[in-house]
Amino acid sequence: MSIKEKLRADLTEAIRSRDEITSGTIRMVLTALTNEEVSGKQARTLSDDEVISVLSREAKKRREAAEAFETGGRSDRAALEKAEGEVIARYLPAQLNLDEIKKMIADAVVSTGASGPGDMGKVMGAIKPLVAGKADGSIVSSLVKEALNK
Repeated sequence: MSIKEKLRADLTEAIRSRDEITSGTIRMVLTALTNEEVSGKQARTLSDDEVISVLSREAKKRREAAEAFETGGRSDRAALEKAEGEVIARYLPAQLNLDEIKKMIADAVVSTGASGPGDMGKVMGAIKPLVAGKADGSIVSSLVKEALNK
């Protein structure tokens, strides 16, 4: 069963159980997926990797919105954004912990022969496919900078 099929099945279940946060979030995600499918010159069907990419983007939007609402003193809205983020996280692959990311970065630095901050593009190019959908890009980027500045 593809991720998109699972989303549709879970939407039906959420509607039946009257879970408004889950059903609303899945509807938003399915809309984002549909928009991604019809964008460009020709409509297409997204692969599971592309679906994960869209899900990651939507999860990031929820995290950033929750932070913004927290800073603005709107804890009620922040809680809603966090709840939506948790629903989206159910469909993402298991997230890597910091130690796993650091190990991957160390391996990428060795394999690319990177020696300083100027080689960040090489390292990011090598590690990006490995962490796609499994780690926040900004965290990976900051860890790569840290590793190359040593």
